[in-house]
Amino acid sequence: MIVVDPALQPLDSAFVELEDIYSAPIFDPLDIIVESAAGVWLTDTHGRRFLDCLSAYSAVNQGHRHPRIIDALKSQADRMTICARAIRNTVLPHFLERVCTFAGQDQAIPMNSGSEAVETAIKLARRWGYTTKHIPDGRAQVIVCDGNFHGRTTTIVGFSPTPEYRAGFGPFAAGFRTVPFGDIAALESAIGPETCAFLVEPIQGEGGIIVPPPGYIAAARALCAERDVLFVADEIQTGLGRTGYDIACMHDGVKPDVLILGKALSGGCYPISAVLASREIMSVLRPGEHGSTFGGNPLAAAIGIAALDVVEQEHLAERARESGEKILALLRVIDSPLIVEVRGRGMLIGIELTIPARRLVDALLHYGVAAKDAHDTVIRITPPLIITAEEIAYLGSAMTRAFAELDAGLP
Repeated sequence: MIVVDPALQPLDSAFVELEDIYSAPIFDPLDIIVESAAGVWLTDTHGRRFLDCLSAYSAVNQGHRHPRIIDALKSQADRMTICARAIRNTVLPHFLERVCTFAGQDQAIPMNSGSEAVETAIKLARRWGYTTKHIPDGRAQVIVCDGNFHGRTTTIVGFSPTPEYRAGFGPFAAGFRTVPFGDIAALESAIGPETCAFLVEPIQGEGGIIVPPPGYIAAARALCAERDVLFVADEIQTGLGRTGYDIACMHDGVKPDVLILGKALSGGCYPISAVLASREIMSVLRPGEHGSTFGGNPLAAAIGIAALDVVEQEHLAERARESGEKILALLRVIDSPLIVEVRGRGMLIGIELTIPARRLVDALLHYGVAAKDAHDTVIRITPPLIITAEEIAYLGSAMTRAFAELDAGLP
């Protein structure tokens, strides 16, 4: 049952004041303070539960505090947490085998954050361009897409299309060229003899849940192969079951040259990311040319193994396909003049609105749903992949009521 609570509950001012004093002002959080989380639910300091439709940007595909992942974390923490890569350990080899087998790739570079993984993929692609494609030194070019979001390092925001991500942070690194997302002719025109890679999200998440035209990913992959360019897929948000397949490229039957994973690779328990590729591509790197103190540490490796086991053994990709179809069906029958389009794949779903998405985000809080805008006028609907039919019905009812409330306020 959904309880209407237009006023919600007042935020605990002590938490708000402490955060505002000591945190740089880089976030505009929702007006709830979460005290605990389990499965698909967040519980605030007043004991009220909210259906989590953000999933920490797909980091908790497996649900909050999945027992198998938590058990792996605790068990490994009791033995050893970190051992520098300069020393071998017993856990990392099993993680490397597990993630490579899962992804159908030969070798992996374990890192921590998604941005680190993207930076690693760029370094790998450039090194491959110089040593294998024989691009003149300092001239290797990476093609990216308009509307992209690959992270927040200075290199990455340098090719971001979002002005506020770039303003005041330059100068930026050269060597990137932007093409329209979904436009295969533009990609073909942009590729030149100094192009080493095409870096792309199979579905743009932060860009507004933008699904490319049918066949685009397959055509881009084929074009890259034809023109001797690495096809680099950023599946940090789209991978590990989120869109209905283990990786979103599988919708088009595509195996990337370089695959970037993160977020749900940890089950939401620890920063874990990885870059995967063939042995031939990885062979351009030598000891000392790349690394990370925490990347691939035993604790991360144990958590990563468990996270992948849950995705595979609990059939989360299949569940995402089935649940995503149900959610899309519920959303598409909502009759509101505020809705421009409902789109997505699996459980990566966006609703484009005629109004700022934050208004719907705030309205949903009154009905026990925590969501987030992915773009100015797009709200992201991305619950954990373990969501049940009953919880989907809850979401549908909350959405209907929230839209009715907003519609009633129209002039």
